[in-house]
Amino acid sequence: MAREELTRLTGNGNGNCGKDDCPNVYRTESGSFVVQGDVSNAFTPPDGEGLSSFRVATDRVTQTESG
Repeated sequence: MAREELTRLTGNGNGNCGKDDCPNVYRTESGSFVVQGDVSNAFTPPDGEGLSSFRVATDRVTQTESG
């Protein structure tokens, strides 16, 4: 799937994580979500799956929770 096929929900639009722009979150045509972040080795996921690690800025979480 190409990035152009996804609906970007967060970030500055350039697709790069930088300057507190991550996580980049996208919605697929089927309604699932794709999250861009650093590769995580926290555990070995099943075949065909991967893990992503990212920081969430406290102010973003607070804004989201308060609506």
